[in-house]
Amino acid sequence: MRLALPVPGAGLYALCLAAGLAAPLDHYTSAQQKLARIESDQLPAGSRIELSPAELNAYVTNEAPKVTDGVRNPRLELLGDGLARGTALIDFARVQRSQGHPPGWLLAKLLEGERPVTVNVRIRSSRGQATVDVQRVEISGMAMEGAALDFLIQHFLLGLYPNAVVGRPFTLGHRLERLDVRPRGVTVVVGS
Repeated sequence: MRLALPVPGAGLYALCLAAGLAAPLDHYTSAQQKLARIESDQLPAGSRIELSPAELNAYVTNEAPKVTDGVRNPRLELLGDGLARGTALIDFARVQRSQGHPPGWLLAKLLEGERPVTVNVRIRSSRGQATVDVQRVEISGMAMEGAALDFLIQHFLLGLYPNAVVGRPFTLGHRLERLDVRPRGVTVVVGS
């Protein structure tokens, strides 16, 4: 049986449209599979797993809503040379409530509503350890530094991710040697 398409090229258009709609899920599935391979601890020493920006963003987009309510449109940009930038729309009051810590009346008034947030970090890694240094945070275009940045890290980042380590080395685990962050992606290198 042949399918008759009324418009020349409509089949190709439909195929491209279907492929385009499926692409984000395919990137997410690909990222999940690669991360599962890493977590299996079965990769031979010297293995390299490449995670593309599209895979990382698909993973972040699908996993961030599972972590907390109040974070929307997360996006990761790899700048290279160990530098990365994360952006999202964040309602800090909603995040606190979702973590079981509703802010007081005054703080709720200050924190309520979505705000565009940008975080620039440097990721250094070698010999099975990594360090993530927060270089800059902007909320609604205003740079945060010093005590205000420390407050955000302590009360929001660590509230969401209590096991996060910022500014000091931590073990990568799964026999990972290092992470190479470049604009074209992150290369995960497995050690012995």
